[in-house]
Amino acid sequence: MVACLLACGIDPEKSVLFLQSQVRQHTELCWILSCITTNARLKLLPQWKEKSNTKNPSVGLFTYPVLQAADVLLYKSTLVPIGEDQRQHLDLCEDLAISFNNKFGKVFRVPKMLLGDSAKIKSLRFPENKMSKSDKSPKGRIDLTDSNDDIASKIKLAVTDFTTHISYDKENRPGVTNLINIHSACTGETPEEICETYSTLTTAEYKVLLADIVISEIQPIRERILWLLSDKSHLQSVLRQGQEVASVLAEDTMKDVRNLVGFM
Repeated sequence: MVACLLACGIDPEKSVLFLQSQVRQHTELCWILSCITTNARLKLLPQWKEKSNTKNPSVGLFTYPVLQAADVLLYKSTLVPIGEDQRQHLDLCEDLAISFNNKFGKVFRVPKMLLGDSAKIKSLRFPENKMSKSDKSPKGRIDLTDSNDDIASKIKLAVTDFTTHISYDKENRPGVTNLINIHSACTGETPEEICETYSTLTTAEYKVLLADIVISEIQPIRERILWLLSDKSHLQSVLRQGQEVASVLAEDTMKDVRNLVGFM
């Protein structure tokens, strides 16, 4: 994951990159925030609704959104880039910041979401669902480490419909619409521009075109990931330096939190 983030352009000289589990203040703040979070609120969140019907769901799953809030608030974040499926979780984070500030004293900034136009890319096999690394079928997602042949094959087999031309219709043509969204995310063109430019292509021909576009985006990233993985000591160094910086920032926040709630 560290290699992927660096390969995608995260610069450790500008961004603090670290393992959350190595900064103990995350779990400490999570516990404090959990004391002002109600069970009723957590039961409404999508991650619990989707997974609570599994056998013996854990407390960790139930309280995970509180930990997410701690991850954000600990660094007094102002803007948080998220996907559409995380909107309700960030709403909880905003509410917890306001509740804590009102109850104990102002410490946290109230974060706002950054939601891009391509906030939710859908599965290539099941376009009604989001594209996910936890998808049981690897054919439903494009991984950053996929070979060019894998990418071309997955897009070729992407579920569409029996209409031969491309059009942007979320309700009636979710599969084709998803492919256009991927195209838009890669090139910056709007869906309307894409449909107009490639109106003469059949869906099959469009898939070939799209595969080339996606490959041109993914191939440099994949090559850099493999290069970074050849020097794991560098990745460990990035994480170690990030942990040192994050720990100082986190402790500064927690000193104020502990003082306000009476832990000091």
